[in-house]
Amino acid sequence: MSLHSLHSKKQCSKKPHLILRKIIYYHPFFLCSWDAAYEQELHSFKESGDTGDIWFGEESMTRIIRWLEKRKMPLDTSVLDIGTGNGILLVELSKSGYTNLTGVDYSPSAIQLSKNIMQKEGLPYIKLLIEDILNPSDELSSFQICIDKGTFDAICLSPDGAAEKRKQYVKSLQRLLRLDGKYCNSYLNNALVEFWLVFIY
Repeated sequence: MSLHSLHSKKQCSKKPHLILRKIIYYHPFFLCSWDAAYEQELHSFKESGDTGDIWFGEESMTRIIRWLEKRKMPLDTSVLDIGTGNGILLVELSKSGYTNLTGVDYSPSAIQLSKNIMQKEGLPYIKLLIEDILNPSDELSSFQICIDKGTFDAICLSPDGAAEKRKQYVKSLQRLLRLDGKYCNSYLNNALVEFWLVFIY
């Protein structure tokens, strides 16, 4: 497994509420609040067509796509978007020609929102699943590319058992990726660099 990080420092001050929502994702007491946030975005999409926030901003998505293009990855490369949220990254990957795309999220409302957006965009082939990345189902395996743009940040900052969750995250990646697979992480905070040591195994 090869690791690649894309720092998104410029996005830190633009939408501070987003990192809070990601942090509460991995605190059991707030799981309902995380899903409620996407429930609100789902309602907004139905009412006005608003797809919601882009996690880390458009610049981050552009860098991820360029990262794939520079490596001349085939368009049928199997790609997993970890913590897909509204699925906008998958939409942009599809527009760039990629066809073997899967998105997972812990929140049922997030997956429903992303499914609605895919339907609107005419992208029925994109696979969307409700999954806990710390305990993924057997259905998820052998991906050539795994992309994370905030979920690992949330795990690192979790107030409840963060160290063990970081280790479990790495174990999950080992299951999800092929032996020659690549992992791309667009992270938010330089202070989290120390947590990357967990990937050395």
